[in-house]
Amino acid sequence: MSSLHYGVTPKMKPLSLKRAAHVAVLDIGSSKAVCVIARLRPQQPKETLRHRTHTVEIIGYGHTQSRGIKAGSVSDLGLVEQTIRHVVDLAERSAGLQLESVILSIAAGRPGSEQISASIDVIGGAVTEGDISRVLGAGGRHSVRHGRALLHSIPLGFRVDHGPLIQDPRGMLAQNFGIDMHLATTDISVVRNLMLAVERCHLSIEATVSAPYAAGLSSLADDEADLGAAVIDIGAETTTVAIFSGGRFTHHDGFAIGGRHVTMDIARGLNTRITDAERIKTLYGSVLAGSSDERDMISIPSVGDENEPPQFASRANLVRIIKPRVEEILELVRDRLAASPFAAEPRGRMILTGGASQLTGLSELAAQIIGRPSRVARPLGVTGLPEEAKAPAFAVAAGLLVYPQVVRLEHFEPRRARQMMTGTGYFSRVGRWLKESF
Repeated sequence: MSSLHYGVTPKMKPLSLKRAAHVAVLDIGSSKAVCVIARLRPQQPKETLRHRTHTVEIIGYGHTQSRGIKAGSVSDLGLVEQTIRHVVDLAERSAGLQLESVILSIAAGRPGSEQISASIDVIGGAVTEGDISRVLGAGGRHSVRHGRALLHSIPLGFRVDHGPLIQDPRGMLAQNFGIDMHLATTDISVVRNLMLAVERCHLSIEATVSAPYAAGLSSLADDEADLGAAVIDIGAETTTVAIFSGGRFTHHDGFAIGGRHVTMDIARGLNTRITDAERIKTLYGSVLAGSSDERDMISIPSVGDENEPPQFASRANLVRIIKPRVEEILELVRDRLAASPFAAEPRGRMILTGGASQLTGLSELAAQIIGRPSRVARPLGVTGLPEEAKAPAFAVAAGLLVYPQVVRLEHFEPRRARQMMTGTGYFSRVGRWLKESF
């Protein structure tokens, strides 16, 4: 975890375009934990899903109930460690190999975004690879934030003499050469404790990935990412948002309300156990009332003595319990989208993922409240997933398998350079000691 002393999470090297690789991912949510092991094989570029440089073939899979996680953060380190050991063991047994490292999703904390600009003077007139490296370094110097962990640092484009964004400035004439970058961050304490739980299981962490960003990688079509899309991942206790524009990840946000809050409302409203409320939500949950819902009755197990006869409630009553909470979630999403770059994307649409996105009628209600077309998404282009893992609830885990193919789109300063920038390297410490002592 030493890299977190500089506010930067671990980052993996880009995949070789000519070699196969094995990748293991770990998605630890508030309700479930998933570990997937896959074999990535190089493939020819395709017209669809253009960033997919490798085919993804699942060879190991583990899925279990998550314990010790509250709103995506560690609440009981021992229970989280037990959960990780169990789910990793399931995946290792099915794959027939032992893991050494994983890619980890991050959905908790206070997700935040910042777009920064940096520029340099060009010597010689034409932009060179050296100039690109220098301007990337200039942008990287702005990435350190106190109390925040940097999850992603993504160049959005370059500017020549303060002009519009361009993607490839090599050879162009310029006096001033600039870059715009997107920094996605979250609370550093959240990341530290999740990483600690993983490392206590004798696993190293290759990279950490924003959960909604991963969901977008697995569920977005290229046209959607180009024209503008908001990926809304509604988990058990968190709802997170990733915005894509021009094929890039441009914004990151979220809040601590999710599907479990709907479950708790059902348990209170119908006076039943939480486990029964979850089952009722899964089987009958909807935000749209039908013409026959007042007549359709649902059996409700009692909270107390199991020998007590069950109570009954109409589907319409269930909708009346579920809908206000879902409307609250969507209204919070609407407010965050209005304050994000998505507001300037008139053709942008919403992509819904996560377990709670499977509520009947959610897509229609989201379109009505937010005023944008929406759809519920499933993982795309991943073969060998178990049938249960082809649902929207597993979009993050599938996206973590895609992430190694797009890590080349990000920029991070080498550790030595970051030590020099933040003043935490050996010579910086010696210099401070000399100034303070003499």
